[in-house]
Amino acid sequence: MRFLIVNTDYPEFLRWFYAAHPGLEREPFELQARARAESLFCEADFYSSNLRKLGHEAWDIHTNNEFKQKAWARDNGVRISDAGVRGLVERGCRAVNRMPLAFLRPLLQLILGDPRHPPSWVHQILAAQIRHYSPDVLYNLSMNSLDCDFLREVKGSGAGQVRLVVGQHAVAPLPNDSGLRVYDLVFSSSPPTVDDIRRRGIRAELLRLAFEPRVLSFLQDRGRPLDITFVGSFYDMHSSRTALLETLCARFPQMKVFGPTTDCLARSSPIRKRYAGQAWGRDMYQGLRDSKIAFNHHGNVPPFANNYRLYEVTGVGALLVTDWKENLREMFEPGKEVVAYRTAEECIEQIRYYLEHEAERNAIARRGQDRTLRDHTFHNRMRELTRVLEKSL
Repeated sequence: MRFLIVNTDYPEFLRWFYAAHPGLEREPFELQARARAESLFCEADFYSSNLRKLGHEAWDIHTNNEFKQKAWARDNGVRISDAGVRGLVERGCRAVNRMPLAFLRPLLQLILGDPRHPPSWVHQILAAQIRHYSPDVLYNLSMNSLDCDFLREVKGSGAGQVRLVVGQHAVAPLPNDSGLRVYDLVFSSSPPTVDDIRRRGIRAELLRLAFEPRVLSFLQDRGRPLDITFVGSFYDMHSSRTALLETLCARFPQMKVFGPTTDCLARSSPIRKRYAGQAWGRDMYQGLRDSKIAFNHHGNVPPFANNYRLYEVTGVGALLVTDWKENLREMFEPGKEVVAYRTAEECIEQIRYYLEHEAERNAIARRGQDRTLRDHTFHNRMRELTRVLEKSL
């Protein structure tokens, strides 16, 4: 099968990524794509590389990466029309999105529109890429970002002879409209999301998240100098996580917290004292590899274990201390492969205990890593995915 894997990147990551690679924005598409994959951020090329190992063809597209996408257009002789009023508005929106003065953005967005709305070049270039790669499967990892009307046009026109439009989604709410019926199939790592999609009359299957063992070859063994770390965000949907993390930061002065920003935190938040900056891709994995214990909390989501941190922490061999969820045992055995807590006090007690008992900590972490490297790899997940798709085709 031929796969075109469509995704988006956080704007904060893109700003960091190109700042870390001066001049990359002027390079050809293939060089930019290689650097993006080697960053190891989020899914990186973990889907496409493992699909290729299974004998398929696969390409990665990040639709909101303007530098990389327009490089593809230049390299392939695709002209983009963004002239006129629409182009002026889009350029103004991009300027607003880059503004350091956050307090001016809401006012200017009222005038210019929301910069998060996909500009016209996104669909123009993606349509050209679909024609160019002619995929059997258009696999969309960012369902809230790609317009369903665009996908319907792609299917209706026969552009690129797309045979299946497949989506993947976790837990954020999807729009409740008939447009989602453009998807032939939706995968999700969240059981409630699978149920919700099926209730809408769309086929849905469970596909858990995973870890890529190749990551380990990029990491240094520095002896785990960090006692306890957390990597993640503090947005509104994470208010319960933020509250518990503030408690931990007050109790454990050695704690290190990595995240995109602390702008959404109160000035008095104890997290600010423990904040160690951003950690994207390789830096995140190295921080986890350096950790004795890594804390995890799912935030304000239903009672199911379902985030990348479960696999990232165990994959690099740190001890995972995570919030108890009713399905956690389906992935890891609590007390043997990971440590699970139900209350803030229990979390504090577990962290304190395992910091003081190295042999027990290392034994659980080792068993957790063995489980992830055996059962929870991207290669395993892509094998599961292709079995389902082969039946659909």
